[in-house]
Amino acid sequence: MPAAPAITSAPAPSTTTAPTPTRKTPEKKYSCQYCARSFSRSEHRSRHERSHTKERPFKCQKCRSTFVRRDLLLRHDRTVHAKDGGVPLVSEHKRRQSAKAATPKTSEAKPNIELDTATLEQIEASSDGMVDLETAAMFLTDFQHKATAAMAAQENELDEPPAPYSPDHTTMFDTSVPYLSSALPMPQMPWDNFMPQPVNEPKAHSISSSLSGSQDSHVSQLSFNSATTVQPNQNQLPPLMERYPSGDALAPGLQSLTGSMPLSGPGTPNGLSPWPFMTGPVSPVDYRRSPGPSQTLTTPKAPQIQSDEEYAQIYEVVSKLETDRSVSGFQLQNRTDVNANLSAYFNLFHHHMPFLHPQSFHPCEVPVTLLLAVLSIGALYTFDQEQAYRLHIGSKMLVNEFLQNKDFDSRKCPLWIMQSTLLNMVFASWSGDPKGLEFACSIKSLLAQMVAGNLYELKLRSDAREGALPSHEAWVDEEGCRRTYYAVYIFFGMLTLTYNHTPAIGFNEFDSLDLPSSESLWNLEVLDEDVWRENLTASATITVREAHDSLFQGEPARYSAFATRVMINALFLEVWSHKRSFEALQDVVTEYKLRLALETWEQSLELCEPETIVVQLTAPHKGHPLIFNAMAVYRNTRARLEVDLKPVQEALRYHQPYEVAAAMTNARDRVKRSQEMIKVVQECFNCIEIVALQGIKSVGRTCATNWSVEHPLCGLDLMVILSLWLYRLEHDEEAATEEELAMYNKIRNLFDDDPIDPNSKLSTTVARLWGNMLDDVVVWGISKVMGDSFKIYSEALVGHEDDLGTRTTPSASTPTMSSQGVVESMELETVF
Repeated sequence: MPAAPAITSAPAPSTTTAPTPTRKTPEKKYSCQYCARSFSRSEHRSRHERSHTKERPFKCQKCRSTFVRRDLLLRHDRTVHAKDGGVPLVSEHKRRQSAKAATPKTSEAKPNIELDTATLEQIEASSDGMVDLETAAMFLTDFQHKATAAMAAQENELDEPPAPYSPDHTTMFDTSVPYLSSALPMPQMPWDNFMPQPVNEPKAHSISSSLSGSQDSHVSQLSFNSATTVQPNQNQLPPLMERYPSGDALAPGLQSLTGSMPLSGPGTPNGLSPWPFMTGPVSPVDYRRSPGPSQTLTTPKAPQIQSDEEYAQIYEVVSKLETDRSVSGFQLQNRTDVNANLSAYFNLFHHHMPFLHPQSFHPCEVPVTLLLAVLSIGALYTFDQEQAYRLHIGSKMLVNEFLQNKDFDSRKCPLWIMQSTLLNMVFASWSGDPKGLEFACSIKSLLAQMVAGNLYELKLRSDAREGALPSHEAWVDEEGCRRTYYAVYIFFGMLTLTYNHTPAIGFNEFDSLDLPSSESLWNLEVLDEDVWRENLTASATITVREAHDSLFQGEPARYSAFATRVMINALFLEVWSHKRSFEALQDVVTEYKLRLALETWEQSLELCEPETIVVQLTAPHKGHPLIFNAMAVYRNTRARLEVDLKPVQEALRYHQPYEVAAAMTNARDRVKRSQEMIKVVQECFNCIEIVALQGIKSVGRTCATNWSVEHPLCGLDLMVILSLWLYRLEHDEEAATEEELAMYNKIRNLFDDDPIDPNSKLSTTVARLWGNMLDDVVVWGISKVMGDSFKIYSEALVGHEDDLGTRTTPSASTPTMSSQGVVESMELETVF
């Protein structure tokens, strides 16, 4: 490292008294080369010019994040890579180990603090040979942080470090792993048959078995009382942690506990098992331990009918529907089945759209309209479709009566009407019935008007408080309103993503509205108002406009998991609007900003607000379901910047599988072969990799309940793009590039351990597998429509191959591959 410049001493002051000179304004002699601004220091000019060039010279040495300023880098290091929850540098870990070996345990010594040479080099390179006060302050702060961490490490070196939480949640899929005894059982769910296998066993599926027989595996044929389990295959696909090793492994002490704990509760894996003693907070992205005071992790409890008296009260109200409103054949289930439907809603659906407050949701007190809407979706997850439709019709009829009242005012509309309408629209839109979608579209504008009126009233109430903190009860009401608005916003975004419908709510509707809070704060049980106000004050609050601007400025912001889902929905709608404009091809600046915002959103996941609420539905994803869904929308949004499958989305509106499959087949010309397309195919690969590593058959049996409907809806475009890109690579006369061949091999390696039909191409196999996965076990009817469409589409690809079969001999390799001289490495003629 070069020596620091010598500092010359100032001349001695004169003994004669002189008048104090007036301070002159520094001359601004450093002008920006991009605008008219000038600066007195060169480093200030350099920092300003980065706002024009988008340069991010400060790189984190522990991850791939880059920053515009040094202080942002240091803040990132202190928050993300903190010593009690972050990932230390390799050199730092080795230094601790060598210090332990060299220093006797009985002697006390000062901690050896080494300077971070990378930080010094960054400071020196960016300060033009001068170290100003800001640089010195940042460096001193970083030095003090390292000194504190080193002293803490010396004090605790005699203690055994705590066992790290492994992000490899595939270890939770073993049926022999014990789970929490406090988990609520689901009597009607066939979890024993749906359980995937552990990582130390082979995959319990094969490509050939997934291709055949799935058409006959209807839900009605499943035996809910069967004790059989899926038998493993001889071929084994290495688990995710073996392909991508991580230093965060399971401690040997925890491995011995996996067979000693009693098995109780449902077979659904949950975030707390098999470590019920783990403390939080944890990141909702991957449930890793986050910095902060240790707190016990909890799982939200589903509301239940506690007594026969409460059930009789509900039954009396609901039974009037059949007599007073002529709902034929409608009858409320018994108390056990109603509680099962409540559990199914709050344990399987609620976490994907958490706008209801479980603590204040009392079945005997909420309006019957909302209760029936909740029970209808819960009945879908318990596979009681007939009862689900009866409950849905009853709730929809009550909502229509309220809306047709002559005194109805959207501004005064109660929150429960909005929530009931939203759930009824969700039920109808994803039911697989085109009439249900028509009903949802017919009242979409009315729901948007209700949101606007209720939002105006919420603003008036907030302004009347004049900055004072609300009580817990008032905050729950206001946060419930905000979460309902955002749930409607996300649902309308999914309608746009799936059916190419024009959005009914724009970004400007929520310009100054706070983003949703963390799930920990939303589910907090409050006993003391003073403690509650302290928690509310400590929580991070950020408006939609602030988060939006930070994304487009390239600066990651910190917000909750629900807010993460809201922001990716906003970015998707902006991409959709940009691609639908006539100036999209010429507007390069807007597309660049959108790409920057998407990259910043992905970086913001590292700063996601920690949670003490752990959701049970962790298979196959490793974090909170909201993050899992948000990543699915992110992949779809990245793909839409390059490929527009508008005809496929419009054909899906009418729920005719043959028409949808025809639109998929005719979209071949929309998928080009380019360098940017390889990046899109990488996003498609990330989507199917989740399924392949966990097992096609296993995911097919669990994704209907563990996944939201959002994930297969987002995967529709990705799988069409992937199969068409593979098809073009297999049939085009144009030679494949090295990057394309590498990506082709990467996709094929996902299925190397499974027997593949030698007469089938990889493009056809991908489409058929995705279709079989979607309609294996069905909760939402739209999944069945998409599954049938993909299977018909895969047969269409085979038929098109047969038409082209006369041009080449059956034993010849693909022209694209052979022209590159890589037949030996691919061997497509023997594999496919």
